[in-house]
Amino acid sequence: MDGTRTMPGTTAPQADVPRAQWVYESLREGIRTGTWRRGDRLREEMVARTLGVSRTPVREAFSRLQARGLLEVTASGLVVATISRPQTLELYAMREVLEGSAARFAAQHAAPGEIDSLRQLNGAFAAAGDDPARLAHLNRQFHGAILDAARNRYLERMLEDLSDALALLPGTTFELPERRPLAVAEHAAIVEAMERRDADAAEQAARAHIRAAQAARLDLMQRPG
Repeated sequence: MDGTRTMPGTTAPQADVPRAQWVYESLREGIRTGTWRRGDRLREEMVARTLGVSRTPVREAFSRLQARGLLEVTASGLVVATISRPQTLELYAMREVLEGSAARFAAQHAAPGEIDSLRQLNGAFAAAGDDPARLAHLNRQFHGAILDAARNRYLERMLEDLSDALALLPGTTFELPERRPLAVAEHAAIVEAMERRDADAAEQAARAHIRAAQAARLDLMQRPG
């Protein structure tokens, strides 16, 4: 595939946002949502035409995406990067550490209203049915809310980098029908530990949650198709 693909939901950049930044964020979101998948070729002129900008901000965005490991140069040109099984294991190992830290800090710093919001998000997640895309969206919201409550800007930056790498993994673990009820229970354990202000238990619950997500991811990777 090439850069002719339409990006659903793309809106014109705001006046105070540099065009290169807007193009970068649009492309990163397109990779995250699967508009462009691993191995897809991106061409400057086609992306510029799709987004209605000149090639200069596209070139700048490509450079940033390549530096962050989302794009790579191949014999056929610049393509969305692929992530191997060993890289996936490394990614989840770091995610377990960082998400565990986020839950620990959130247990210490979250306001009562933030804990209530997390409970509501998990309720919405439980009621979302078998819609993998919606489940993945609500899951990102849940983890983002924990990170906000952690009150640690440096941890936020590290998890943002990990989020970029996660965008390269195909599909979502919520394509496995058994994953949703398990994730609901895992989320609930994190929230309950936070409500008790038990930082150790919150970290352990979050780490167990990510280990379960890794197992589901490896299961998904082994399935045909």
